[in-house]
Amino acid sequence: MKAIGYTIPGSIDAPQALVDIDLPMPKAAGHDLLVEVKAIAANPVDTKVRKSSAPTEGEYKVLGYDAVGVVTAVGDQVSLFQVGDEVWYAGDITRSGSNAEYQLVDERIVGHKPKSLSFADAAALPLTGITAWELLFDRLQLPQDGSATDARVLIIGAAGGVGSIITQLASKLTGATVIGTASRAQTADWVKELGADVVINHHQPLSQELAKQQIADVTHVISLTHTDQHFDEIVEILRPQGKIALIDDPKEPLDIMKLKRKSLSLHWELMFTRSMFQTQDMIKQHQLLDTLAELVDAGKIKTTVGEHYGQINAANLIRAHKTSETNTTIGKMVLEGF
Repeated sequence: MKAIGYTIPGSIDAPQALVDIDLPMPKAAGHDLLVEVKAIAANPVDTKVRKSSAPTEGEYKVLGYDAVGVVTAVGDQVSLFQVGDEVWYAGDITRSGSNAEYQLVDERIVGHKPKSLSFADAAALPLTGITAWELLFDRLQLPQDGSATDARVLIIGAAGGVGSIITQLASKLTGATVIGTASRAQTADWVKELGADVVINHHQPLSQELAKQQIADVTHVISLTHTDQHFDEIVEILRPQGKIALIDDPKEPLDIMKLKRKSLSLHWELMFTRSMFQTQDMIKQHQLLDTLAELVDAGKIKTTVGEHYGQINAANLIRAHKTSETNTTIGKMVLEGF
């Protein structure tokens, strides 16, 4: 089968940073589905892994943590899907990824694809959808019934892949006032279109930007990028007993002692945790992906595709990786077909 991989981690500008390869066809067993991959999305995690993680000696490492496809075979313990089902998922960072014609994935982290979306449009949502859902409803424990009308949620980096879906989920399901950050007119318009009540500029002090909007404080901060640069301002703007959730990898250590005076709590979100540790509740990712598909088909959540990069091959993936590393993307980059 066709795939894209690498043998030496490092810069995307290296001669063989990503190459087109042929690999043996995998076989499904246990809870695994064998999925014919139809479309994928590129994510910041792809670039992080490519820079630092080497494959087993003598093998290629295949990246890819968003996929939409069709089930072609099932393991002997599979009960949730059958051959022919159209599915979407974000995969497992400990296994071979979706930059391949066929991929094995545990059914408990797979959902049924939204019927109303094309393969490419659906590929933009699994990883960011899981991350957003777990962050809002598992980590921050915001309600899904619209009852959080006294909450004010600030999303730092609301125009990116994760921010684009968190903004929609928070505005449609929680009842909270949703404040997004964006630094350009184009990204600010995108965040407003996704449902944010207010948009502020994260290149300016957050407290000053909120004051301009006559907002005294916020109850929740979702920091998706440059958390270390914003940390003091986050502590400043949070209401006592407020909550911070983050997904990025701060370059500088965070001084959590600064949280004590206000009794603030900090929550990490990594959507690979359940699959990585085979947690007893890993089937929740199957359930939330099915629920997200229902919201999409009901017209409540829309795809967050920013740009279609063409066929799934090394040249186009290199372009996507380079764009991802600029940290200026709007929505998601998708690729389709081999």
